Amino acid sequence: MSAHTRRVVITGLGVVTPVGSTVASFWSSLLEGRSGAGPVTGFDVTDFSVRFAAEVEGFDPLDSMDPKELRRSDPYVQYGVAASKDAYADSGLDPARIDPFRIGVILGSGIGGITTFEKQKERLLQRGPGSVSPFTIPMLIANMASGQAAIHLEARGINFAPVSACASAAHATGVAVDAIRAGNLDVAVTGGCEAAISPIALSAFAKMGALSRRNDSPQTASRPFDADRDGFLLGEGAGVVILEEREHAMARGARIYAELAGYGATADAYHITMPHKEGLSPATAMTDCLTDSGVNADEVDYVNAHGTSTPLNDAMETVAIRRAFGEHADSLMVSSIKSMTGHALGAAAGIELVATALTLHHGRVPPTINYQTPDPACDLDCVPNEARDAKVAVAISNSLGFGGHNATLCVRRHD
Repeated sequence: MSAHTRRVVITGLGVVTPVGSTVASFWSSLLEGRSGAGPVTGFDVTDFSVRFAAEVEGFDPLDSMDPKELRRSDPYVQYGVAASKDAYADSGLDPARIDPFRIGVILGSGIGGITTFEKQKERLLQRGPGSVSPFTIPMLIANMASGQAAIHLEARGINFAPVSACASAAHATGVAVDAIRAGNLDVAVTGGCEAAISPIALSAFAKMGALSRRNDSPQTASRPFDADRDGFLLGEGAGVVILEEREHAMARGARIYAELAGYGATADAYHITMPHKEGLSPATAMTDCLTDSGVNADEVDYVNAHGTSTPLNDAMETVAIRRAFGEHADSLMVSSIKSMTGHALGAAAGIELVATALTLHHGRVPPTINYQTPDPACDLDCVPNEARDAKVAVAISNSLGFGGHNATLCVRRHD
């Protein structure tokens, strides 16, 4: 058991994803093994080398923002605000009974308002500087989802936005945990949001060779840990959780999904995009997380893997898990929901934390779909193709970002 006197629990969940924009639809899609991939519809991709992605489905921004706000908000902000409001509603918190300065909002984003940047740059070039929207800067900066969510929730505590590429939401959550433990907050709205399916992002990721090129079969493109994996599936969306100090939650009779028991973070200090094949830094993030949680390695049942479906990442993550868990690695279930949701970059860790909390809450492990050909370099139990009933008491969720950023969160069943 963790030695921290102020423990942290998860009391609310909210998502906007390519496989559902309610928690119920998202969870049922994961258990069904349904891919959110398809041809890009937001812009013309005729001349692109990669012409598919995992776009958000079932999302109406008017459910969470009024038309005037929408015109002044980048899609990543819309996703973040919607998921935050849904998570807050799911928690059952009563704003009238909470000091607003004890509620913080910490939402990460890896890229921020890239869609706004592209559109306003096009207006500048085509119609001149007078055509650029006066809301351009607040629409594109990476902290605005956190700021906007706080406005909607009247949350006046700690508020900022970590930016660490694909580990952004994990770092946001870890900072939120620390703030609650330190007594600076009682409640934190945390996770991440991203809307980077744009012409520049899609073409740039493709140019660097990071994306799968299975244009003829988008739904089978993301295949983490499979020997024939050839790159990731670009996704988007938001994943937000409500973290709450345990006694605060229990005093109001809150439903508790799980305990967020600990956090670990390291840096590769190696390369701007390439992971070090020995996996020492991600392994250290895992072991530090377990130490912070007061959990032994052999108590962990499930790893929600970063699992991007790129050749180097999946092999390295396998090495790192084996380094962190030793012989117990052979007893772990290790799956990647990116096989279904795609890689939502700065939002990925938030979406995956929601899935991990639901795994403990419901006793079902989501699969890694599209797994067909075993890879000796990825020799863990990746829960291939079908969800699995399993009593999961402790799980970790890994996140790795360009720049060598590593973060791991530990979730424990709350009894």
